[in-house]
Amino acid sequence: MRKIKYLFQYIIFLFFYTLANLLPINLVSYCGGFIFRFFGPLTKSHKVAISNYQKIFSHHKNDKIKSVIDKSWENLGKTITELLILSKLLNKKNDKIKVKGIDNLNEILKKNEKVIFFSIHQANWEILVPTINKLGFNVGAIYRHINNPYINKSILNIRKKTLKDELSFFTPKGKKSAREVINTLKKNNSLVLLVDQKDSAGINVNFFNIKVKTQVGFLKIAKKHKIKLIPVQIVRKNNNKFLINFNKPINLFKNKISETTAMQRINKIIEKWIKSNPGQWLWQHNRFN
Repeated sequence: MRKIKYLFQYIIFLFFYTLANLLPINLVSYCGGFIFRFFGPLTKSHKVAISNYQKIFSHHKNDKIKSVIDKSWENLGKTITELLILSKLLNKKNDKIKVKGIDNLNEILKKNEKVIFFSIHQANWEILVPTINKLGFNVGAIYRHINNPYINKSILNIRKKTLKDELSFFTPKGKKSAREVINTLKKNNSLVLLVDQKDSAGINVNFFNIKVKTQVGFLKIAKKHKIKLIPVQIVRKNNNKFLINFNKPINLFKNKISETTAMQRINKIIEKWIKSNPGQWLWQHNRFN
């Protein structure tokens, strides 16, 4: 029965994948945003999103909360449907992505230096890895596995097609990803990570003045191998265009601070990104439980 269920879901997925690639980019984005903005508030995740928002912005009134969470649903819908047309979205001819802060990467590229790029689930995070790859970095990135194996394989293929060669890769979260992360660093390649989600195996670190379980494994790697970190902010602009801003590399461990203190500093950067565009963050994730 499970296999039949997965096959049925896969057929639906293929229908929407085919349809999306026949439509203009903006129409795909707007349709996804409209559907999620309408149906999102009917799900359990809507309560999670509101609860998360209220924990941070307790002084905001209901109208403000509704407005931001509705925008968050819309952004999530756009991001999911844009994944179906990821190659089109990244195509320079379509002029959807503007990159800022390339000067902060030039020296690293010249030295062939490995770094860790970090960002969050904001705007469209799916464009980050292929954009970094196209700038000349060989990178490894971790993704969350989808239960349906047919859909999971298709989405992985969509992502792989946006990479310029096989030296860069996506790996599912788990033991396999840990091995591949170490291997890619040994090859002097870089990592791309989204570091805003809950990690039940992590340590308690302040995030918006709330103690939450947070991943710090990548910081242990950065400390051990003396790797710089590069904060990357993604912003969705008008007409479904994007700005990817590469900030200056930071060396958090030059003063021999702890991983907890380092993550606290990273969280401060993340908090500014969220506050600047709250309607573009993934509030639906159960971050504060």
